[in-house]
Amino acid sequence: MVFGVLHYLCKAGHFIVQGDASAIRFVFTSLALISLLGVYGYPIEIQALFFMALRCALAMLKQDDAEGKECVERIAKRLHALTYHMRSYFWLDFQQLNDIYRYKTEEYSHTAVNKFNVIPDSIPEWVFDFMPTRGGYFIGNVSPARMDFRWFALGNCVAILSSLATPEQSVAIMDLIEARWDELVGEMPLKISYPAIESHEWRIVTGCDPKNTRWSYHNGGSWPVLLWLVTAACIKTGRPLIARRAIELAESRLLKDGWPEYYDGKLGRYVGKQARKYQTWSIAGYLVAKMMLEDPSHLGMISLEEDRQMKPVIKRSSSWTC
Repeated sequence: MVFGVLHYLCKAGHFIVQGDASAIRFVFTSLALISLLGVYGYPIEIQALFFMALRCALAMLKQDDAEGKECVERIAKRLHALTYHMRSYFWLDFQQLNDIYRYKTEEYSHTAVNKFNVIPDSIPEWVFDFMPTRGGYFIGNVSPARMDFRWFALGNCVAILSSLATPEQSVAIMDLIEARWDELVGEMPLKISYPAIESHEWRIVTGCDPKNTRWSYHNGGSWPVLLWLVTAACIKTGRPLIARRAIELAESRLLKDGWPEYYDGKLGRYVGKQARKYQTWSIAGYLVAKMMLEDPSHLGMISLEEDRQMKPVIKRSSSWTC
């Protein structure tokens, strides 16, 4: 989807280069990190990257002719709808979880509260203990009668950097990382997803890739390359101490372990069973994180501020004031 939109816009000849090419490179580089991860349809990471791509396109489109204006109008319309959909239906915090838990099913018409007919009994048990009173995150996916409640680091960090998340939601994501440090960071930042899929389900969901056993690789593994993303999100939300803590944690292991591609285990204690050593993006992720922390002005190259003109009216949940 991201590639299709950008290909169309590039082919139409409406891109201009004004120092914004780095933003598009960011989209393509980040997209390369996505694997199946057991998700379907349009998961949070696809949605967040698509949102970022559309906003980058708006920044680079010429509007001095009819075709350019038409593209801008279409993108703005899509952005407004996507913003409302993601902030309303993908967002989960303590109050929203409680609301879903009390949902009635098989409601119809525009007055339905349970718009996706989610069965409350389908909520996994781990979510109730995982969700802190303060904090929240964008869940993995939403579709009729089915919600993937897992945490995905890339999607939530990009949601912050692209301003898909509201300022309040961005702070809540940081609150969640801080409150669930052992689960999401452990001994090596950062868990690509949480929790791991266990038993025989991981074989079905992840295509039986032997690397994707529980708490390994894309199934709950810890990826140092994500360090730069969480650092950027921390800087944007005014929480640099969280980034510094994560960087210091990585520094204690990465050089000694030979800059592995990923780590395994519930806490990320073990070098991944098939992890490549001296992985370029592990080194690059660490260096970019350090550079951004030393000079936060670099954040402007990969972060977009909120566009209030297309901000839907979203009612805050009560968890913000707890």
